[in-house]
Amino acid sequence: MPPPNCRIVELGTIDYRRAWGLQVGLAQEVHDGKQPNTLLLLEHPHVYTKGRLSKDEHLLLTPTQLAQQGVDLVETDRGGQITYHGPGQLVAYPVVNLRDWGGPLKYVRTLEQIIIRSLASFGIAAGLVEGLTGVWVGERKIAAIGVKISRGVAHHGFAINVNPDLSYFDHIVPCGIADQQVTSMMEQISGQQISGDVIDPAAVRYSVAYHFGEGMGFTMVKAAKTCLVASSPLVGED
Repeated sequence: MPPPNCRIVELGTIDYRRAWGLQVGLAQEVHDGKQPNTLLLLEHPHVYTKGRLSKDEHLLLTPTQLAQQGVDLVETDRGGQITYHGPGQLVAYPVVNLRDWGGPLKYVRTLEQIIIRSLASFGIAAGLVEGLTGVWVGERKIAAIGVKISRGVAHHGFAINVNPDLSYFDHIVPCGIADQQVTSMMEQISGQQISGDVIDPAAVRYSVAYHFGEGMGFTMVKAAKTCLVASSPLVGED
């Protein structure tokens, strides 16, 4: 029996709330068998998002300061604590049916390995830190994971720091971990003095999609974002 298909849909830059609403609608359709498994790849404008375990004191800015910096704040239903999304970061939202695939622990462990293998394709040796979430390069976090699984269908997902402005992480306690720093693919590659010191975002998206399919056992098929119009009338609008 051939492996199930999973669509790859690249959405460009999209508002966090808009992407969240799209995921909710798509998750319902995947649950009902009306849409196939789908991997959404995108970027967000500057936003801090709070997971279910977030603490108010982990946001270090006042509402006025947030407004001055032009950063949105969204309380979400995903797991984890507070994190940052913004330009230069690849966000991946797999909306996938796990009912015949495996449970939450297996899924999160698989996402970690997908990220690690994707980074390895750029010469970045990443790994895990016992007792901490996400994917790390040494003692610096390079990718965050926060998912929700409802009625067997997962959404939300993970974010890899490709080349974002890391100073935005200074205004939060990322994922509730006060004594750890963040890093990016660009920072790591520049530190290795690899020729060119340039990361092609399209190459990162390709690597993530490839390793996602390999890790999950899916055949990945690229699709236009217009395939999601049934899930959300917002898709395709400017």
